[in-house]
Amino acid sequence: MSITVTQLSKVYEEQRAVNDISFSLNKGEVVGFLGPNGAGKSTTMKMITGYLPPSGGNASVCGYDVVTHPMEVRQRIGYLPEANSLYKDMYVREFLSFIAEVHKLGSNKEKRISEVIAMTGLQPESKKKIGQLSKGYQQRVGLAQALIHDPEVLILDEPTSGFDPNQLVDVRDLIRELGKTKTIMLSTHIMQEVEAMCSRVIIINKGNIIADDSLQNLQQGDQQNGYIQVSFGAPLPAEAELLQIPGVTRVKQQDGGTWQLFAANLEDVRKNLLQFALISNRNILSLQSNSQSLESIFRELTK
Repeated sequence: MSITVTQLSKVYEEQRAVNDISFSLNKGEVVGFLGPNGAGKSTTMKMITGYLPPSGGNASVCGYDVVTHPMEVRQRIGYLPEANSLYKDMYVREFLSFIAEVHKLGSNKEKRISEVIAMTGLQPESKKKIGQLSKGYQQRVGLAQALIHDPEVLILDEPTSGFDPNQLVDVRDLIRELGKTKTIMLSTHIMQEVEAMCSRVIIINKGNIIADDSLQNLQQGDQQNGYIQVSFGAPLPAEAELLQIPGVTRVKQQDGGTWQLFAANLEDVRKNLLQFALISNRNILSLQSNSQSLESIFRELTK
């Protein structure tokens, strides 16, 4: 496992910010770590990266405990904090050179600086001082410093903050590409970003993990929530006929020849439904899947 968290907790006097949480992340996963403000997201990320000591439990990165082997953890982790702290009087390349020296890149330093500047789209602004850059480009500098030492694990807290719509597309593509070979844990309040980049979602609320599943499973929900709404032309099918379609668990008739077909796997039922229409010589006038949006799931779980 790239990240393993076991009964991790953080207590501030009488406030329990993180309450004995456990999860693990594998190489090649891009995982959205979600929760309302004050839920414990940033605190958890800071404990995993070694910025905060845990009050209980443990966390490890690539097999190294964050408390007993902090330097080994930092060599293998790239961290973009929510408050992107940068030396704004330094030039972009100067700052990245400084970070590269911290990571002791040696003779590979200049090559790697050029690589991360290209990866993060900083070429047009690379000769400017960081303080002269827009918020979006400053965020790119923060992402570049997290990538400079080619870490195995990336912890990104609000990585798309300050980006315009065009920049968002570039950063989404970069994170998805990096996620093929690295472990990425990212936090954001923008649900569309999670849907665009993540294959798995962990939701934390009041210091407790309340959901941990694939994005597809969370959005599909159980068979009471996920359904296909289909409208037929004549001849209209009977309820018993629709129940014979493989995967359909329940049907509900609507007005005007419309049915709701409930199922655990909507994609399979969609294919079987088209086959049913072909064999029975029925026209499908409309077909729409109803799966829950991540935003509605988030509100339901954390309200």
